[in-house]
Amino acid sequence: MERSRVDLVPAIGVFKLCKAVLLVAAAVALLFEAPQQLVAHLEHILQVLGIGAGRRTVEELLQRLWRLDNHTENRVAFFALAYAGVFIIEGIGLLFRRRWAEWLTVFVTASFIPFEVYELVRHFGPGKLVALVLNIAIVAYLVWRRLEDRAGLATRLRALTS
Repeated sequence: MERSRVDLVPAIGVFKLCKAVLLVAAAVALLFEAPQQLVAHLEHILQVLGIGAGRRTVEELLQRLWRLDNHTENRVAFFALAYAGVFIIEGIGLLFRRRWAEWLTVFVTASFIPFEVYELVRHFGPGKLVALVLNIAIVAYLVWRRLEDRAGLATRLRALTS
């Protein structure tokens, strides 16, 4: 009898799609608004929401946006759209429970972990720590899931040939 297990794959897929939506929104804002307008909108949103946690990081981001030139804005927007495309492929594949999407998510997510560790060591922040732990957990869960399925398939095949 097969034991039941919690399937977090659809939740990870939704998480990836949410990240894609945020990246697309950021890219569109960069392409169609001047950095000064974008900064003003973000500052207003922060005030309305009363966000205080991570304020220094957000203020640094806003200062960087203020200094962007048109060429850099377009490059950042292009990379955001490309990365959003990867998230969309991962998210849809995970929602449809495709094995290739699980492996793609493992490789893409794991490839950014060294950069996240570097950033965390360089400029520690609780948000960065949470993101790192979450990404490590996603990679570990998906690898465990794929290896467990492979072991289960091998056991079933041995039982059929015996």
